[in-house]
Amino acid sequence: MGIRIGVLALQGNVSEHIRAFERALDALSLKGEVIPLRNAEDIPRCDAIAIPGGESTTISRLISKNRMREPLKSFHGGIFATCAGMVLVASEVDDSRVEPLGLMDITVARNAFGRQRDSCEMPIVLEGDREPFPGYFIRAPVVESVGPAATVICRADHVVGAVQGKHMALSFHPELGGDLRLHIRFLRNLIEA
Repeated sequence: MGIRIGVLALQGNVSEHIRAFERALDALSLKGEVIPLRNAEDIPRCDAIAIPGGESTTISRLISKNRMREPLKSFHGGIFATCAGMVLVASEVDDSRVEPLGLMDITVARNAFGRQRDSCEMPIVLEGDREPFPGYFIRAPVVESVGPAATVICRADHVVGAVQGKHMALSFHPELGGDLRLHIRFLRNLIEA
């Protein structure tokens, strides 16, 4: 059957993440499926989960409402978190309305890039890669501090990406461009772990 990737389908760029992971699986010649994830009981059946961007306070409430909080916290696979997803996987967030999952040893500031009108595209420096990565920032968070369990992988004036074990958190939207390097890096790390 291969790798099963669930994209949390509560809010955000669900279809874009599905397409990007399908293309990344193809690029690596891996068998697998990418599905929208709507039910808590489907979480343990996945090898990886993508938590897309959206509005972090809303997604936090919907995770609780749909009884997904504990299954996500105890999930043994990899989590690929973008934008609001980064806020949700953090151990600490600068907004008490968000109940983070505490999956990564990072402290995150929500909306650090400003309001919707301040959205932008800027090149990102990826650790271990000479080629800049196109970063799409939409009301994006930044990592304020990285604990010893996590490692910085992306910078753009601020820390905008980190990994910890099988998890990857990014403050931007890699699913919006055609560059699959981070999706591929996540999948390779998942397989090696």
